[in-house]
Amino acid sequence: MTGTGPAGAAASEEQAGRRGSGLRTLLRTTAFKIIAAYLVMFVLFAGFLIGWLGFATQRLFTDQITETVEAEVRGLAEQYSIGGIRRLVNVIDERSRRPGASLYLVTTFSGQVVAGNVGELPDGTLNRQGWIETDYRRAEETAAARAHRALAQVYGLPGGFRLLVGRDLEERDRVLEIFGSGFRLSLIAALVLGLIGAYFVTRRVLKRVDAMTETSRRIMAGDLSGRLPIAGTRDELDRLAESVNAMIARIEALMAGMKEVSDNIAHDLKTPLTRLRNRAEEALRQASGDEQSRQALAGIIDESDGLIRTFNALLMIARAEAGNQREGMAPVDLAEIAQGMGELYEPLAEEAGMTLTVTAVPAIVTGSRELIGQVVANLIDNALKYGQAEGRPGQITLAVAVDGPDAVLSVADAGEGVPEADRERVLERFVRLEASRSRPGSGLGLSLAAAVARLHGGKLSLLDNAPGLKVVLRLPRKLDPAIDANGHS
Repeated sequence: MTGTGPAGAAASEEQAGRRGSGLRTLLRTTAFKIIAAYLVMFVLFAGFLIGWLGFATQRLFTDQITETVEAEVRGLAEQYSIGGIRRLVNVIDERSRRPGASLYLVTTFSGQVVAGNVGELPDGTLNRQGWIETDYRRAEETAAARAHRALAQVYGLPGGFRLLVGRDLEERDRVLEIFGSGFRLSLIAALVLGLIGAYFVTRRVLKRVDAMTETSRRIMAGDLSGRLPIAGTRDELDRLAESVNAMIARIEALMAGMKEVSDNIAHDLKTPLTRLRNRAEEALRQASGDEQSRQALAGIIDESDGLIRTFNALLMIARAEAGNQREGMAPVDLAEIAQGMGELYEPLAEEAGMTLTVTAVPAIVTGSRELIGQVVANLIDNALKYGQAEGRPGQITLAVAVDGPDAVLSVADAGEGVPEADRERVLERFVRLEASRSRPGSGLGLSLAAAVARLHGGKLSLLDNAPGLKVVLRLPRKLDPAIDANGHS
């Protein structure tokens, strides 16, 4: 027999436990709590609305009954004024025989019934004059019959006679009972449908959240390729998933970049470190005098300075990509930076047999003067190294212009340029093309420029200068009230 015995009982208990745990999880979700709160508000509003309609309907029926009774009282008063008590009794006796909800009763001072269709009233009812709401039985009903409810008016007549004129409230009570039944059924239906809707909506939301949780666990376990599922409904969960996926993609890119940097450091710095060690070893082994020792130490210092520059560039790139220097940003004029760097590098350009030209208009951006200045220095330094081709005059142009909401800084040369297929690749760390392997450098200048551009919300582009290379740094411009749209004072 399968499923009977300790194993089957344990499995059943485990399934029941999972169901209970799932239900508790469902009840604790924010979606279920919000739906439950709205359901309670809806039920309270529906109860208030139905209660108010019932009250208004009761008032309407009561007013109509009151008007009907008062009209009959006025008619009976006319009959009494015409023929006295005898005529009144005859009229009431005739009206009492008609079917309907009207009630009539005339009694003597001792309570003896003279005419009417009311058979029994609670004791002392006729002693209270004016409007009353009371139980009664009709004249043809027995004492065992169910009592009815009526709204009536009692009058005292000369000679001790009592007159009661009223209307049965069965129709009003039936309508109120319908309202009450409708309210109860509506309440039950709202609760049932609301709970069913809350269950399915919460299950759907919980299913998507569970999928996100599972993906998050995979990501925390190290699988950065995972992405949160998107249902395509463009709701708040989809927008959250898109934002988180973009964040994960950025983290994945940073991790890949970190791995690449680590690999590049291991490969590209191994050569200068080995060369540094070899020089020190050679100095210890071969140096026979102060002059040779001094030359060996100078070579070691040069190698060390190159390593320090490389590490400083890596540190600046890391800080730029982490956004650590955003707090120190202030309005700076790219034209001032360009003019200062032009004056600084003009003698170096002349020594290299090249011409450096600066054309700049005021262009205010919010940024770090130090980082932007370092970018301009790196770009001019690259142009000095690679911007001169055989048979062409060495011409470097440093320009600052405005283009709508952007400030544009460019450095152009007339060298061999960079092939279009390699223009994105050279922006990565430690990437050096074959033509530049023989020249000094670490392959970090353009990487730093690209990182600084991203830090400032801009973009670095490599274009064909025909001939040569044109590097364009585009940054969002901070409009200065003293400068017009064309960038002129």
